[in-house]
Amino acid sequence: MVRSTRQRLRRGRPRGNLKEEAAQYLRDCIYAGELRPGDRIDQDAIAEQLGMSRLPVREAIISLEADGLIDNIPRRGAFVASLTPQDVLDTYEVYGTLAGLAASRAATALTAADLNTLDELIEAMESSTDNAEQEALNYEFHRVINTAGASRRLRLALRALAAGMPSRFFEFTDDWNRQAIIEHRAIVAALRSRDPEAARKAASDHLRSGAEQAVAMLRASGFWAERDTTPSG
Repeated sequence: MVRSTRQRLRRGRPRGNLKEEAAQYLRDCIYAGELRPGDRIDQDAIAEQLGMSRLPVREAIISLEADGLIDNIPRRGAFVASLTPQDVLDTYEVYGTLAGLAASRAATALTAADLNTLDELIEAMESSTDNAEQEALNYEFHRVINTAGASRRLRLALRALAAGMPSRFFEFTDDWNRQAIIEHRAIVAALRSRDPEAARKAASDHLRSGAEQAVAMLRASGFWAERDTTPSG
């Protein structure tokens, strides 16, 4: 499993459809602070930069509007949505609740081979020095758990929420991988004990930590420059 994941990374990620390519580009620009809340999105410039027509860019904007990242205003254009830190925290809170449910079910559904795969993925994350590979291994770790513990509808809900969440922590958080490994080990320990409640809590705690990292990352990127709306408490 880990070898095949690394082989795919060495070959390069397969090129997705143009809409998703444009959507990912816009997400990266937003979360890196290159496009900030209230900024107008120049669809022509984006299309030219990506070497595609305006249609997939327009479709990407519609998709990101559904994710809450873009406001598409009739006769005015598309603008980066004015997200607050609480918006980000709430997204992670909901995702963590659903991921906790999937983990609780996975505690009794994962096979011994699945659990060994999770251990191998953690070891690969620990030994890897490539940020993109670490991110891909992190994704694979959660995919194994969600595949075992989530229904089709639950997986779709998790995927939809994940689309609106920052992911490239390594660009702003030096120790994100170390912290993720610690939390992944706690999740696997709960799964190995076949304890649904412990697995639920470990997964939820992991996402709560991710929420704090996401807010810190967005602040570091300048996403909320000139205004700080950190929720109290």
